[in-house]
Amino acid sequence: MRSRMGALLWRAVSAALLVCGIGLLPWLSHTDPALTVLKARSAERDATPEVLAGIRTRLGLDAGPLHLLGQWLAGLPRGEAGRSWVSGGEVLPGVVEALGASLLLMVAALGVALVTAAGVCARTLYLGARRTLDGRPAGGSGSAALAALPEFLTASVLATVVGVQWGWLPALGWYGPQWTVLPALALGLPAGAVLGRLLDDQLPAAFAEPWALAAAARGLPGRSVVRKALRRCVPGLLPNLGLFVVGLTGGSVAVEQIFDIPGLGRTTLRAALAQDLPVLQTGTLALVALAAAATAGARLAARLLIGPALRDGALYALHRPPPPVRGILPLAHSLLLAAVVTLGLPRDPLALDTASRLRSPSAAHPFGTDALGRDVLARVAHGALDTLLLALAVSGIALTAGVLLGLLPRVSAPLVDAVNAVPPVLAALLVTAVWGGGPATPVLAVAVVAWAPLAAHTSALLLQERATVHLTATRALGAGPCHLLRSELLPAVLPPVARHALLRLPGIALALASLGFLGLGAQPPSPEWGLLLAENQPYAERAPWAVLAPATVLALLGALAVTAAGGLHGRRRPRPHRQGRRATDSGARQQHSHAEESVRAG
Repeated sequence: MRSRMGALLWRAVSAALLVCGIGLLPWLSHTDPALTVLKARSAERDATPEVLAGIRTRLGLDAGPLHLLGQWLAGLPRGEAGRSWVSGGEVLPGVVEALGASLLLMVAALGVALVTAAGVCARTLYLGARRTLDGRPAGGSGSAALAALPEFLTASVLATVVGVQWGWLPALGWYGPQWTVLPALALGLPAGAVLGRLLDDQLPAAFAEPWALAAAARGLPGRSVVRKALRRCVPGLLPNLGLFVVGLTGGSVAVEQIFDIPGLGRTTLRAALAQDLPVLQTGTLALVALAAAATAGARLAARLLIGPALRDGALYALHRPPPPVRGILPLAHSLLLAAVVTLGLPRDPLALDTASRLRSPSAAHPFGTDALGRDVLARVAHGALDTLLLALAVSGIALTAGVLLGLLPRVSAPLVDAVNAVPPVLAALLVTAVWGGGPATPVLAVAVVAWAPLAAHTSALLLQERATVHLTATRALGAGPCHLLRSELLPAVLPPVARHALLRLPGIALALASLGFLGLGAQPPSPEWGLLLAENQPYAERAPWAVLAPATVLALLGALAVTAAGGLHGRRRPRPHRQGRRATDSGARQQHSHAEESVRAG
């Protein structure tokens, strides 16, 4: 009881610190909120001292941030969140309406993500049901490429091609179910690819557990074995599914902008840029509450699925090494990426040739040219070095922080909820306000949020690993906590979490480059990949190669990361020969009572 009360208290404290930090944003960034509000209301109006003084008086800015924060908090119990500093309207009705639109979009995107994840895992489930998984090479290049595609690029292509050119579905607005299809696809496809890859990473180990051998010996149908394998693996992914729920609600800013959806992500971003604190604080509080609800739902679902086995310590370890990777896939991907960089480095990425604007690919320009006549191949190649090095550095920081904090779930769980409730753009603004600009600011801004899914994954795997039979036996033999952590827990948790970190590497690379639009890091004419995608996006219909080239290289990076991640194994265990497996199956048939207990545990 005390531990639960302590967890609730820590969760409330972390949420309060986040909201208070947002309330101090204008003063932390040393900007005049009156000037920002004036520009948001009317960009053409002169910022005279009299006008600014009038705004400060009406908003009560002279009383200081603590007074404003206390006034806002005092109105929450009465169902009042103040009035918008920009529009002057009531904040709460607008935030509730935006939250409703985002929740509807989230539900549709989550459905698309689950269908996509099922498609990614379909082959593994089919082979596992037929007991023919042994020796299957770890692939996943297609799902990795899909997970690496930027959401705003997918949204732009869907809106332009499907919505405008073909006219199959509406591309702008928010008026009914038809308007949810394209944005749900843009959000759900990459999220489903990530979830599918994480699930596909665990399924082979589940199908190799003793309960699966016993189930096959009893002659259970394949669909029953598949259902039990999913029940065994899904609890470890439920925390990340909860993070996706919040991310699809508050982090879909680009998609909401492209499809003109009045969602909470776009509302929060506009409030952050205009420093409209009542709207920003209320929107963030709604996301924090949603994160807490999603976390509680994920924990409840995990306990319903494997609760008795967790309580009794009756689980088997899921960290059996995956099948060996075919060296041809990562080698082919790395050679293609190296060829692009090698061919483009001798070219000048900044050379302008207005007579060659938007030229299609040719011998002189293999990737074509952009709107200023610059060689796209040169810009992709020169942007690869900085983008990849920074992405690797941030991935290493996120992996280290995620594993360390994931080993302390009572400390990290509330922090994960608070961090995940902050849209990436808002996180960048907060980091800039505290630390200022500079080369390290983008790295820090992305690292602040990149560790959260890895910490949630670590905590979920750790919870199951502590309930395994072999760990109970090792503890009974007198092993201490340090030995268990070093020899049992970390070898079980690190490989899948490291593969998860590599799967997110292309997304981190894109997030780093995209922060240039906030005044952080690289600015045009820098050839970073995120900037290439964004600056060529308006010309996607006339010159698709200018967008497809950096997007293809980014997808290639994702495929390389995932196929190379297959080499990250835990401690290898001897693989039984086929005769040994037959003997195991024969012995399992003779032990019906043990088979029944194993199937129930699965």
